[in-house]
Amino acid sequence: MKAEETTATSSTPPFPPEGSTTEHTLRIEETTLSYQAKTAWLTLRRIHKPIAHVFHTAYVADAPSPSRPLTFVFNGGPGAASAFLHMGALGPQRVAFDVQGTIPKPPAQIQDNLETWLAFTDLVFIDPLGTGFSRAIREEPSAPSPSSSSNGGNSSEAPHENTDFWEIERDLQSLGDFMCRYLSQHHRWTSPLFIAGESYGGFRVAKMARKLQEEHGIGLSGALLISPAIEFDGIFGSDYNLTHWIELFPSLVATAFQHGVARLPETATTVEDAYQQAIQFATSELASLLVSGESLPDAKRSEIFATMSAMTGLPQDMVVRSGGRLDTNTFCRELLREKRQFCGRYDGSVTAVDPFPDRTDYAGPDPTLFSIDRLFTAAINDQLRHRLHLQTDLDYRLLSMDVFKDWKDSTADHVFRKVVGAMDDLRYGMSLNEHMRVFISHGYFDLITPSFSSQRLVEHMKLTDSQRQQLLLRNYPGGHMFYSWDESRTAFRDDATAFYADACAATQLAST
Repeated sequence: MKAEETTATSSTPPFPPEGSTTEHTLRIEETTLSYQAKTAWLTLRRIHKPIAHVFHTAYVADAPSPSRPLTFVFNGGPGAASAFLHMGALGPQRVAFDVQGTIPKPPAQIQDNLETWLAFTDLVFIDPLGTGFSRAIREEPSAPSPSSSSNGGNSSEAPHENTDFWEIERDLQSLGDFMCRYLSQHHRWTSPLFIAGESYGGFRVAKMARKLQEEHGIGLSGALLISPAIEFDGIFGSDYNLTHWIELFPSLVATAFQHGVARLPETATTVEDAYQQAIQFATSELASLLVSGESLPDAKRSEIFATMSAMTGLPQDMVVRSGGRLDTNTFCRELLREKRQFCGRYDGSVTAVDPFPDRTDYAGPDPTLFSIDRLFTAAINDQLRHRLHLQTDLDYRLLSMDVFKDWKDSTADHVFRKVVGAMDDLRYGMSLNEHMRVFISHGYFDLITPSFSSQRLVEHMKLTDSQRQQLLLRNYPGGHMFYSWDESRTAFRDDATAFYADACAATQLAST
């Protein structure tokens, strides 16, 4: 039985443990960066009663100043710990990938991260409740019922997970409460404050751009959405909606171009060229096909199908059978099938050998997401337990499928309520705070949260000219975790450096 699942006894270690504090230096080019690393659990309370212990890792530069930016960082899932951004892109150490994001052979290698954001902001990596080492406090088991006594009395005392925080609003509330407590404990209320989240974490950021400022009194200098899922009605496709297929198509073409199988109407020398051609086609010809359905003349339908086949590298008969609705699973299985390769859904540029090529449905591994678990599991455990000297018997939950499967939306009080989204909250937050800057970033080959989705949504935000200047959109070579590519991680760091400088300059100007 896992240590965290045992019932309390006199020999059970106290929870939460003490955490750790260590001092470090990092050499970046000609500069030596000195910083303190602190791991700890912060207790959330309802009135006076503890209800949860949120684990976090904070990196703070020596001689901390209230004017130095502070960024709260989390991942998504829901059910993902912060280890992906922590050990993949932003922290002072990172796990090594191959140059273009492919997975190296074991064992995992940890190295100094020369692109760490600690160079320009202090960092607090938060593990949402149910992930990492963060745990909600269980209610005491009730007294055994007569029926339970008859079978040994074990049913009421069996360990069980507290899932109260596995829900959209309570999750957001717990993160906001954590940030307030952290700012108070460390006297950082007057620092320039930023939030950064990846994937579903981007959804969290969009929601919290409003919630933090309106309910918690936390003024934000900037909000960063990394490979975000913002509006969920565009994430899933059907025969009857349009947005999913239009938003996905440019990423399919960019992936086909990366593999050298795309045949484009015009000469394309870069993936950006291919991507822009695909957007033009998707918003005109493909949109016309999807809107018109069977009413579109056969000759025009055939012309569109032929172009889609050429741009994506898929056989034309396959495109015809799909009716122009090319789904991710089919694309990943069929694009390089002659080579027995399956493209990753989270990064279409990464491939795996199809172990069962004669089966109708793909039954092999996706070369992304779960395939990288071994890298990040090793990296975060080595970082916390070895380098940062944290002592705990808990298992670090990198990606909890229990949290993902049990995630709830308590505001969905009617069957006809629209699919949940967060863009309204981001728009509201930008109106609430005219100085808050927004940075949305994606990878070209991400087939889960396609980059054109965010671009299209931004064009529908009704921003003023001044608001539009506050919002930055950037795409990079790579997939969902585009920062696993060396060139993209460097470019992302450079863009973030400029973004923080602009946001902090705007904050200082507003205060004078």
